[in-house]
Amino acid sequence: MAEPPTWSTPGAAVPPGTWSPPGAPIPSPGAPVPSPWPAAPMRTPSGLFPSAPSLHAVPPRPTYREPHPVRPGAIAAGAGATALWLLFFGLLGGSVSGYAWWTLLAGAVAWVVALGLARFGDRGVAAGVAMLTAVGWAIAAIAVAVRWASSGDWPLW
Repeated sequence: MAEPPTWSTPGAAVPPGTWSPPGAPIPSPGAPVPSPWPAAPMRTPSGLFPSAPSLHAVPPRPTYREPHPVRPGAIAAGAGATALWLLFFGLLGGSVSGYAWWTLLAGAVAWVVALGLARFGDRGVAAGVAMLTAVGWAIAAIAVAVRWASSGDWPLW
């Protein structure tokens, strides 16, 4: 009677997922197959992100958090208020040059308010004000550039 093939039998069928490179020793039946990848060293978390307390860290490292976090709602409130502010001042200008000058003036006032909010108030609202002021100034610059390109005359003087 023929003996069933084993791992050490030349020409024996190798089960799927247990391939080893040519010339590597063939493990005996039932032995664990060594991993071809090196073992990754264990890393201690930095403490920047909150996680479960470690069993090995005594005492646990502190987790640093922002004392006054910036919230998306505050940014949206600052952006909305600035949009209305720039819109009302932009409507005072009767021409492209008037719109551009009023927008520059309103934007400068909004930036002063944003600086005050960042120092003494809500930094989220200050960020929204600053971001939308930049967008408003960009729109005014595009309007001036389009008018300048179409007429060939600088519209602000």
